[in-house]
Amino acid sequence: MDIMLQYFGESISQSFSSILTISKVIIPLMIAMEFLKEYKIIDKLSNLLSPLSRLLGMSKKTIFPLVVGLTLGLAYGAGVIIQIAKEGKLSKKDLYLLLIFLVACHSVIEDTLLFVAMGANGWLLLSFRIVVALILTILASKNIDKILSIKEDKIKQGL
Repeated sequence: MDIMLQYFGESISQSFSSILTISKVIIPLMIAMEFLKEYKIIDKLSNLLSPLSRLLGMSKKTIFPLVVGLTLGLAYGAGVIIQIAKEGKLSKKDLYLLLIFLVACHSVIEDTLLFVAMGANGWLLLSFRIVVALILTILASKNIDKILSIKEDKIKQGL
């Protein structure tokens, strides 16, 4: 019984530690996001990278969470994605395509550097991840409207 209590206590302690660690990044990221929105920097970044969003079949509103996910990874990118989704600024299509891209290609700086440290060819790894993400997202963008309409029809029919 003592082992169970010790395990439970350690689990709770580690959970709070993880939440605190994530909060140390997410809260400043949310503040930075508000700052970037207030000074229209996100709009400028979105306009600059709009050809990429068009290629991927996404709106310009996906650029900021895409950049965050690419650079900081899924855990931190998710905070931004959730915030923007709650604000209702992204369509279902944008959310699906954004997540498809980020599943294949996220945290490119950290992951690439880790694998380079283990002897991998960084440029090859980075190129492969980006190409796979582009292909998957472009293919999905060609079919996503049909998939979403089928899903909505099934929901309406109660299936």
